[in-house]
Amino acid sequence: MRRDAARKREQVVTAAGDELAELTQAARDGEAVRLSLDKIAARAGVGIATLYRHFPTREALLEAVYRQELARVCDAAPALAEAGPPDAALLTWMQHYLDFVDSKRVMGDDLRALVASGTITQTDTRARLADAAQYLLAAGVTAGTFRDDVTPDDLVAGMAGAAIAAAPDRQREQSQRLITLLVDGLRVHRAAGQDVVDPARPT
Repeated sequence: MRRDAARKREQVVTAAGDELAELTQAARDGEAVRLSLDKIAARAGVGIATLYRHFPTREALLEAVYRQELARVCDAAPALAEAGPPDAALLTWMQHYLDFVDSKRVMGDDLRALVASGTITQTDTRARLADAAQYLLAAGVTAGTFRDDVTPDDLVAGMAGAAIAAAPDRQREQSQRLITLLVDGLRVHRAAGQDVVDPARPT
C-alpha cells in the first residue's frame, strides 16, 4: 500500500474511533445514536468513495476499529505496570477496558455480525487481554500487593463479568464499582479503613 493510501486508511480508522467515542458518550446521556459512514468520511477529511475503497463494507471498517482499540487497551498494560502503584495501575487499565466495551455497544448489530461470522472471536480477544493483564498482575505480586493465586484468565473473566452484568440504567457506574471490588479482592492484606486507590476519584 502506498504511503498516501496508508495514511488515508489510518485517518478513516481514527475518525471512526473518535466518532464511536462521541456516540458512546451520547448513548450514556440517553440519546439515540446511529453510526454514519458519511460523518466518518467527513471527519477523516476524505470522500465517501475513498472510505469505501479502503473498507468495502461497514463491517470491514468496524473490524479495523475494534482491532485498533483492543490493541490500545492491551498495549497500555506494560507502561502502566511500570508507572505506579500496582492497584492503581490495574484499576486504570480496567477502566480502559470498560471504555473499550462501552464503545462496542454502539456497534450493535454490526459487531454481532462480525462475531457470528468468526471474523472477531471472544477467544482471541480474551487471550490478548490475558497476555496484557499478566504484566499488571506480575507487578502486583512482585510488589507484595496482589495475591499470587489469581491467573490472568481469572482477571479477564471478572472484568468481562463486571462489564456485562451491570444494570443497564447505571451500567458504567456499577461496572466501575465492580472492577474496584475486583482489585480490592486481589490484595494480599487490607488494613482496616484502607481503600483501593481510585485514580478517577479526587483525593
